[in-house]
Amino acid sequence: MHTPVLTIDGPSGAGKGTVSRLVAKKLGWHYLDSGSIYRSLAIALQKAYIDLTNINDIVKIAHDMELEFECGDELIVKLNGENITNQLNLESTGSIASQIATLADVRQVLLQKQQDFKRLPGLVADGRDMGTVVFPEAENKVFLTASSLKRAERRYKQLIGKEIDANLVQIKKDIEARDRRDMEREIAPLAMSNTALYIDSSDMTIDEVVEEVLNLIQ
Repeated sequence: MHTPVLTIDGPSGAGKGTVSRLVAKKLGWHYLDSGSIYRSLAIALQKAYIDLTNINDIVKIAHDMELEFECGDELIVKLNGENITNQLNLESTGSIASQIATLADVRQVLLQKQQDFKRLPGLVADGRDMGTVVFPEAENKVFLTASSLKRAERRYKQLIGKEIDANLVQIKKDIEARDRRDMEREIAPLAMSNTALYIDSSDMTIDEVVEEVLNLIQ
């Protein structure tokens, strides 16, 4: 049977995760957070003290890691049985994830892991290349973005809320640097599919974005 897929792509901090989870819940579909897959691998590499120049070891860790996604009001991610959710949004984790995302051999291993999430009754997949690389055949695609300042403010509030020290100016610089890396990388760069609906959430509420995405599906 045909399995419908909705992809929601965009830069870091645009609200993809929150919107995607709410849409998946309303539709009763499965959910894939591709960013958490790369971030989970980044955490696994740190735990194993893997040198980021050692491609073979990175690929082995990527192949062997076991991930569980528990999608309720908040996403819970478990790596080999351990809850690593609070480590996912650390700037150090995001930086490593962005670096390893440029490695072709690593992407190939994680590509299959992502595609395995496609199953009935449907899938909502959020990331940076869901609609262009992972699920190019998806019928419904969204590109969700926001200004770098707005995204930095959101990340700052998120970290402070978890009692993690943060600096707004530095977060904005990190986000802009990550944007450049993601857009300029040779393999699967951040780009909008020519069939995607473009949404700038800078001045929109989460509910407004969710409504617009659901209107696309309907």
